Amino acid sequence: MKHSKIVAFAEVSDRAKQLRDAGKKLVATNGCFDLLHVGHVRYLQRARSLGDLLVVGVNADASVRALKGEGRPINREHDRAEVLAALESVGLVTIFPQMRATHFIQAVQPHVYVKGGDYTSDTLDAEERALLERLGAKVDIVPFEQGYSTSQLLNKLRATVK
Repeated sequence: MKHSKIVAFAEVSDRAKQLRDAGKKLVATNGCFDLLHVGHVRYLQRARSLGDLLVVGVNADASVRALKGEGRPINREHDRAEVLAALESVGLVTIFPQMRATHFIQAVQPHVYVKGGDYTSDTLDAEERALLERLGAKVDIVPFEQGYSTSQLLNKLRATVK
């Protein structure tokens, strides 16, 4: 299914520039978003509240596998993108192939970059942090929603299957 909020990675830079040129304050975040849960929903709503439009970068399947291990992702990249695009808080979604978000950040050039509370400014990838500083983007760490985690959900499911 084609969704108007899903933009090819090759096109996201132009779309973001058009929005910035129109005076929109862009907020960006990224992640695997493999099994969407209420922690994700609250995180994305909070991120969206920091600007005019939220752009979400979704890790491609190969990068999720490299980051999370064999058996992940549970859902394919296009399915994950479509679920995110269905959320009211999300303005644009793109899938990026790299493990790190540096190319995504460069393409979007957000005013605000958001990460979850499981990160700190010290644990943010150094290359990403340096790029954000060069762009003049504010980094906002949204408090982690305790008790909500895709890994916890998967462990719970595995325990019930045994």
